[in-house]
Amino acid sequence: MDNNLKRSIILDHYQNPHNRGLIEDATYFKTNMNNESCIDELNIMLKVEDDIIKDIKFDGEACALCISSASIMTETLIGKSIKEAENILQNFLNMATEKEYDKEVLEEAVVYDEVSKTPNREKCVLLSWWGIEKILNEIKAK
Repeated sequence: MDNNLKRSIILDHYQNPHNRGLIEDATYFKTNMNNESCIDELNIMLKVEDDIIKDIKFDGEACALCISSASIMTETLIGKSIKEAENILQNFLNMATEKEYDKEVLEEAVVYDEVSKTPNREKCVLLSWWGIEKILNEIKAK
């Protein structure tokens, strides 16, 4: 993917984040994630029904990469089964850490395929994905 297109997608998701804003609903799983090395702090909410991710919400104070990554993550995972989401998540984490991954399953999230070249920005991009991983692990543990 062309670097200008990547920048455009990231900027659009930062300026117009999808699924941003928390709601009061006890049926959502929730977590708080923060990046100790910068300002990024996100609250993430996930709703699962019949093994399908029905909704993801997030909000918080964070940089452009963190907000855009959270927005793209929500768009990528909503409507997927937990198993599909775990596969996408693993491929995203592999991509971000320069391991083998399937770019086809990542959809728009592939815009971060070069984040490993700037290690100080990896946590910004990964924060929301780690939050979803944390929630999915909690769901599996129940």
